[in-house]
Amino acid sequence: MNAPNNLSAKPIKVAILAMGGEGGGVLADWIVDLGEHNGYIAQTTSVPGVAQRTGATIYYVELFPRDLAEQAGRQPVLALMPTPGDVDVVLASELMEAGRAVQRGLVTPERTTLVSSTHRVYSIAEKSAMGDGRVDSNELIAHAGKAARRFVRFDMAQAAEASGSVISAVLFGALAGTGVLPFSRAQFEATIERGGVGVKPSLRAFGAAFATAEAAETPAAEAAKPLGELKPQDPRVAQLLQRARAEQPAENWPVVVEGVRRMIDYQDVAYAGLYLDRLAAVRRAVGNDDSALLRETARHLALWMSYEDTIRVADLKTRDSRFTRVRGEVRASDKQLLAINEFMHPRLEEICETLPAGLGRWLMQPHLVHRLVHRFTTSGRVVTTSSLRGYLMLWAVSRLRGIRRSTLRYALETERIEGWLAQVLAAARLNPALALEVVQCQRLVKGYSDTHVRGLTNYQTLMNAVMRAGARLAPATLRELREAALADEHGKKLKEALARHALA
Repeated sequence: MNAPNNLSAKPIKVAILAMGGEGGGVLADWIVDLGEHNGYIAQTTSVPGVAQRTGATIYYVELFPRDLAEQAGRQPVLALMPTPGDVDVVLASELMEAGRAVQRGLVTPERTTLVSSTHRVYSIAEKSAMGDGRVDSNELIAHAGKAARRFVRFDMAQAAEASGSVISAVLFGALAGTGVLPFSRAQFEATIERGGVGVKPSLRAFGAAFATAEAAETPAAEAAKPLGELKPQDPRVAQLLQRARAEQPAENWPVVVEGVRRMIDYQDVAYAGLYLDRLAAVRRAVGNDDSALLRETARHLALWMSYEDTIRVADLKTRDSRFTRVRGEVRASDKQLLAINEFMHPRLEEICETLPAGLGRWLMQPHLVHRLVHRFTTSGRVVTTSSLRGYLMLWAVSRLRGIRRSTLRYALETERIEGWLAQVLAAARLNPALALEVVQCQRLVKGYSDTHVRGLTNYQTLMNAVMRAGARLAPATLRELREAALADEHGKKLKEALARHALA
């Protein structure tokens, strides 16, 4: 394979953007070794990011033909960092890193081949947002496709998992499959063999990625898998599903069925029945015509009714699926010991809300027992859920599911949910579009501990404004207020927006 003419008289410039633990350094070393064993002078440098997901490490490699240097009688001067508009190949271990490369100007339509995985590892800003802070993957792919000369992409994390290797080997195979470098497949594979570590799984990952990249560019978006038909064995569950289909519009069945499944997983069949009771009441009030309002109500009601109390958190942390997932994420074999430490910092309010309602309200009052319990909650503790003692401690809390309906938290959330539904119906009588915006205000109520308190405070502020404004509140105004609340967990932007619309 011959080198492209535009690369023959100047260095080949390769930038690698990878997060910690993904083998970016190994990948850079492979490219250097590949070049040095096949007639090129190679140099590699790295610029570390600030943190794991606020800035990836950039590895930079330049390759220059050794014979040209010998003919000139001098050594080439190779750059230490990539320059915007002057990079031939960009390798990104994750889709957002491809977006960062485009943003930095490292990817150009006249020159750059961009090779990237399409999977996402969400950034700190995306995960800490009050609302859905995720960057749209399809927009990232479309933007990167326009910015690059050629864009090769597929889910490389899945390919690495399937081959039992790491993503660096997949990127190396995809790089070889593009044919952009002047080396054969055998030369690439020989580089992996010279490394001597994890050769067989790395070659498997390399081969699969090579075939994928060589065949064609992967479509921008994968087809969504159809929702599987739920075939319950429990007659009570079958009856619930039959009822859901009878009471709700056909276009809303997937959402309602998922809501039923979520309620059963969260509590029990009777709780799923309560979910359908509430949906039926909404449908009787608004009629059959507004399927969008019914669908969004079904979705957000399921989210609210599965609120994250201490029982739910303990349940999720002690499930077999979680231990399996964590073991898979750290790639620990069945024979390796794995310790999982949870930092627990329950607030006094959470302890009170886990108790039966009467006892919880009593403990919330200022007295000696209140002060003693509060002193116990001032500092957190680490619970090792992979140990028998730590596991049994959280498992015991998760078993309190049986008394959940008698707890103070259940009473509080029931009152809030009923108030929200009443507000939705009141808005629907004025303007169905306004009711839809009220439904979506549930997005503010999420998480547990301090996150839940801040979101609930913003939600209550917003609902107070809705009640004060009444019929004069436009749907677009409420949408703006909600987005302001989601943009700032401390409520400063919401207060500014309320003042701007004279609703403070």
